[in-house]
Amino acid sequence: MDLSRREALGVIAKGGIPLLASSTIGVTTCAAAEAAIPKASPDAVAMLYDTTICTGCKACVSACAEANGLVPDTRLTGLHQAPVDLNEFTKNIIKLYDPVSGPQSFVKQQCMHCLEPACVAACPFEALFKRTTDGVVAWEPTKCIGCRYCEIGCPYHVPKFEWAAKNPAIVKCEFCRHRLAVGEEPACTAVCPTKAVIFGPRSVLLAGAKDRIKAEPDKYFENRVYGEHEAGGTQVLYLSHVPFQSIGLPTLAPDERPGRYLYWQTLIYRFFAFPAFLYAIAARMMRQNFIEHQREIRDEHRHSGMDPQL
Repeated sequence: MDLSRREALGVIAKGGIPLLASSTIGVTTCAAAEAAIPKASPDAVAMLYDTTICTGCKACVSACAEANGLVPDTRLTGLHQAPVDLNEFTKNIIKLYDPVSGPQSFVKQQCMHCLEPACVAACPFEALFKRTTDGVVAWEPTKCIGCRYCEIGCPYHVPKFEWAAKNPAIVKCEFCRHRLAVGEEPACTAVCPTKAVIFGPRSVLLAGAKDRIKAEPDKYFENRVYGEHEAGGTQVLYLSHVPFQSIGLPTLAPDERPGRYLYWQTLIYRFFAFPAFLYAIAARMMRQNFIEHQREIRDEHRHSGMDPQL
């Protein structure tokens, strides 16, 4: 039972919450819940970004904006196409890590396309979903109700809401899925002059990243690939010569997998089970209070010698 934004709001307006809640919720098993969690196939697409190669030219930022029809963001810096962070005008950004002492580093930030995305798990109506074909985390506008739970749920703080738009969208990298549909790679990887960021099957890029570490073990931080295991794994992988946390990548344990709760949360949201449960509790309490009130009235009248016939 898939609901569009209009259908969902229509049902709510007509008071159909209890009907939706009781429509299809049944007894399910933990195995079914695990099976419902989206998984990336071994050939899912991915990006590999290497901080040691990036020159900070920001060609990827301009190419992303052009490919996705984004308005250049000049609000804070006054400079053309120089945003300071991801926002509703920017799906891809290059930042500079500049410590007081030690090596500098550029870092590219965009949606991580998690194997088990927190934004998908948080979305009430599956407006954000993970494509089974390539693992891209995409957004479907007809299902979005603008709740912005995806912004809160994402551990990387990626999805952004178009506050100024009349028909606001959730803005995030989707690996230029319109380009993928015609056999082209994302705009950012297509224009990178040093190939600091490359695109391809996740399994191939992960193996290639490990080959780089093996070839130059003193070059990379902790000799590991960020995104291989973090929060269950991501489809944007990083190699860095400085600590990952220093360039804005949070420390996430492999078992911090919000997607494992997706099946149950989908039931709760889609069929309004939790509101219906609260409604049932409130109705029961009101009925008990009414019965108690009737009992008190009978007692009062009985003591006064009157029979109210209640």
